[in-house]
Amino acid sequence: MTSLAWKINRLKLMGAPEIAWRVQQLLQKKASKFGIGLLRSVPAPQLKRMGLPFLAGDGRDTDSAALRAAADAVLAGRWNVFALRGAELGFPPQWNRDPKTGTVAPLTLGKQIDYRSEKVVGDIKYLWEPNRHLELVALAQAWKVTGEQRYADGARTLLQSWFEQCPYPMGVHWTSSLELALRLLNWACAWELLGGLASPLFQGEAGQRFQGQWLAAIYQHAHFISGYFSRHSSANNHLFGEYMGLFVASSVWPCWPESAKWQALARKGLEEEALKQNTPDGVNREQAVYYQHEVMDMMLLCQRIGQANGAGFSAAYLQRLERLADFIAALMDVDGNVPMTGDADDAQMVRLAHDDGWHRYRSLLASCAVLFGRADFKRKAGHFDDKNRWLFGVAGLRQWQALDASGPEAPVMAFPDGGYFLLGSHFGTPDEVRLVADCAPLGYLSIAAHGHADALAFTLSVSGEELLTDPGTYAYHTQKKWRDYFRSTPAHNTVAVDGLDQSEIGGNFMWLKKANARMIAHETDSEVQVFEGEHDGYGRLADPVLHRRRIEFNFNNKCIVVKDILQCTNVHDISMHWQFGDHCVVTVDEGQLRAQGLRSGLHMRCSHGTLDVLRGSDTPPGGWISRRFDEKSPIASAAWRMRVQGTTEIVTHIELMPQASPADSPANY
Repeated sequence: MTSLAWKINRLKLMGAPEIAWRVQQLLQKKASKFGIGLLRSVPAPQLKRMGLPFLAGDGRDTDSAALRAAADAVLAGRWNVFALRGAELGFPPQWNRDPKTGTVAPLTLGKQIDYRSEKVVGDIKYLWEPNRHLELVALAQAWKVTGEQRYADGARTLLQSWFEQCPYPMGVHWTSSLELALRLLNWACAWELLGGLASPLFQGEAGQRFQGQWLAAIYQHAHFISGYFSRHSSANNHLFGEYMGLFVASSVWPCWPESAKWQALARKGLEEEALKQNTPDGVNREQAVYYQHEVMDMMLLCQRIGQANGAGFSAAYLQRLERLADFIAALMDVDGNVPMTGDADDAQMVRLAHDDGWHRYRSLLASCAVLFGRADFKRKAGHFDDKNRWLFGVAGLRQWQALDASGPEAPVMAFPDGGYFLLGSHFGTPDEVRLVADCAPLGYLSIAAHGHADALAFTLSVSGEELLTDPGTYAYHTQKKWRDYFRSTPAHNTVAVDGLDQSEIGGNFMWLKKANARMIAHETDSEVQVFEGEHDGYGRLADPVLHRRRIEFNFNNKCIVVKDILQCTNVHDISMHWQFGDHCVVTVDEGQLRAQGLRSGLHMRCSHGTLDVLRGSDTPPGGWISRRFDEKSPIASAAWRMRVQGTTEIVTHIELMPQASPADSPANY
């Protein structure tokens, strides 16, 4: 969108208090041109007042080969940045050069840079990612485990180059407080792993100079964050992350006069936002499962750091974290698949495990198993990974081993506050059927930044294999066509009316008119389980359309009947969309569809319309899945299309099948 159109849409979603605050922020940015509000000098730290270690592990029994490989790749100048694998960025890299496009961002006052402009900074996600310094932690871990000086020297070289190329407050790395917060978290881990104040890197005159540089940068980061919090309609995971960064800095380095004030402010903010941003039954209000993982990780890390320093968080905070884990456990199928609902950007707060098979959701559940003594979380997690070995150490491993995870799985079936409902059977077994229905709000606050237009969509996993899936995210700031497609209604397993999305896109992270969903019925205690809900997203049309969906799952014959009722008066074009899993071979015969996966499959037929199937189509966009940020691969995407007049019920029959070879058919997608 043009800058003007984006600004107009953004203004529509603000109330008077936010407009006043935004004006104040704008004046603050303009004043910074003249040095007003900028930090003049860094006070001397009181080095006797330092935080206590929070990483309980020492690296023993971790995958040292994978860690070494990761650290060696960094020293060799090979970086993994989203879709770029082993990119030759050099060591140290050019910190202001976008690894994807080669664009060099200007080294001007950070708050004056338009980081949303691809012409100015390139792809900002790619530019920011290495500057979070997760690779610094890998070097520090490698030194801790091996004792090889080259890793510690590499950590110092990396940091010194960053201090030289990204001086306060210049450049694009001094624009977003969240980016500074994540850098502080990774600096805190690296600081501890490298030995803290006693680090060999701080010995001698040069070492003391390096220590002074690092501590000055830490203070500058904390000072910057404290002056630029995300507020009002932007007070989502960014605000939570900013509080996290300030809490980490003031807990690990409580050595300045402002530290106590910063810590109190950050603790209060974290406590409040943990309850605001997450529903009582455990769903992050951004309606994006990946962001739920990120917020959970922030909450966990803050608790570990606070607890190590005698200042853990409240029972309410911890209870909310436990409920968030309940939701992840309920979503996860027997093979570890979690629906990719809402936005995802592949971010990690800190990377402590380096093996290829590392599973972010299982890892979080393992953490929560130890933290809350939950054997059911252990069952879902499966094993105690390297990240948890670093976080909890030997004592945590013993707690893990003491948990008896032999019982059957009994997931929470309804999350009415968050808007998600389960149907299914034989959970946790090879015969599992797990259906997750989305009857949630579009997203959080007025912009609903990370939500997708997926009301009344559902995902279906059978025998641990995704048959009906959510296609993910793919793009953020660039590639508008694909950004819009992946969050559109036709990209989800639901109904589109007149070729429109249920909610109206206003920008890359902004929605204007939003669908409101409501649960009508949810019954799971009989042989025919039921979910029913409705949404009003198409109520904005000249002839309003109300979409109601009823899903019936027959426990005995493993048949799913989906009834979609479109309440309207005039003529409308309707399309019923289905996205099939990565391994599904989809065949069509006389208007009926068969999808065969590796271990399971389904037959599907619809009472109305004609069927078409796309696979990896660019025009029109359709038939894609994105398992990782900025990467997409083809899948089969089916749509039954019809024209209706007046209230109409459309019935879709889905018959689940055991494993079989794909049938011969005139069309194979």
